[in-house]
This record gives sequence, structure tokens and C-alpha cells, in this order.
Amino acid sequence: MFPNIEKESLKIICFGYREWSKNIYKSLSENPFLDKHAFVLINNKRLVDLDFINSINPDLILFYGWSDIIDFKIVEKFCCLMLHPSPLPKYRGGSPIQNQIIDGKKESEVCIFKMEREIDAGLVIKRAKLDLRGELREILKRIELLGIKLSLEFLTNGFDPKPQTSKPTFCRRRKKEDSQITLEEIRESSSEYLYNKIRMLNDPYPNAYIKCADGKKLYITKSFIE
Repeated sequence: MFPNIEKESLKIICFGYREWSKNIYKSLSENPFLDKHAFVLINNKRLVDLDFINSINPDLILFYGWSDIIDFKIVEKFCCLMLHPSPLPKYRGGSPIQNQIIDGKKESEVCIFKMEREIDAGLVIKRAKLDLRGELREILKRIELLGIKLSLEFLTNGFDPKPQTSKPTFCRRRKKEDSQITLEEIRESSSEYLYNKIRMLNDPYPNAYIKCADGKKLYITKSFIE
């Protein structure tokens, strides 16, 4: 099920396209404590292909921050790990950071788990507390640092998988149109709600905006509460 860390060398494919995930992979591949392992860093989605992966025959595949559905033949044949920024099994699904912030959560977790057929439902390898306060760039940096720390732990000391035991909750992936701040929201929402909506939609996500009388969008990327 899991590769033997005591092996002299593991072949590890690292699929990622988000900046924070690529930074994790770069840090791991350059870490002298992991120099016995061979890292293959890939940010091309088209290479998530069974034939290509078979040609490398990796011991481990990392899909940190990956949003697309992975062919189950890949997940079934290889040990695939995902990084998900929520206290699994809570907030399974898409846009977990945004959905937690808009719900008013101030603390979350970074979980690294083994991928299975059911989305975000596999054995959790590592987890750590994540502070959701502050700007989105600060939260993403915390995810990056925790991802490095947790990955170093299991690549050095081995795997300690634990099942997800509590009742799961699910969230849907947010769309660009969900970034609009409507007049109804302005009239009926608290200042904290609107502040959270603006900060959770900083780059690289579709920024919060209001529609103006001339039909144009006015984007709001910074706010504070008096």
C-alpha cells in the first residue's frame, strides 16, 4: 500500500500547478536529507496519463493542491497522496479555503492523505493546524510551509496512516460569478462576512467585485473593518 521509506531510493512524481505546491516540491527536491530519492517535478496536466506514469514507474505520486479528477486506474495502481487544506473529513470537495473562510472559520488544518476512489476520503498520513486569519497570500504561505514540514516527516520517518472517523461535510467548488458582491449582500451581511469574502478572493483566485451602473466590474482586493 505504502512505499518502504527504508529503500535506498524512491522515485517520486510531483504533479502540481499552484505556486505553493510547486514551491513545496522544489524545497523537497533540493533538501539534502532527501537526496537519496529521485523527484520528477511536473506541472503539465496532460502528463497525468497512465502510459506516461507507467514509463517512470514511480514508488509515490504527489498531487498537492490538485483540483481535477484523477483517473482511478492511476490511483488504484500507484500510491498517490493529496494535500487538502481542511480538517478532513470536514470540508471535502472544492475551494476548501474559501468555503471555510466565508463560514467564519479562523482555524483549519493541512491534511495529507492517500487518494482513493471517493474524493478526499482516504487514510490521513499527516495533519497539522492551519491559521486562517490574515491575507490569502499569508494563508497560502502557511500551507506551503506546513506541506514541506509534513512531507519531510513521512519521507524521513515513514507513514502512519489513520482513517477519517467523524461525519464528513462537503463543499462545492466556487465559480467566477460567486465572486460578485451583490447589493443584497451589502444590505444584509455583516462587515466581517464582506471582509472575509474580499480577502478569500485575492490573487490567484477570481477577485471580489461589484457590478456598476455602467456595466463594468469594480474589483475589490483589499478591505479593513473600522
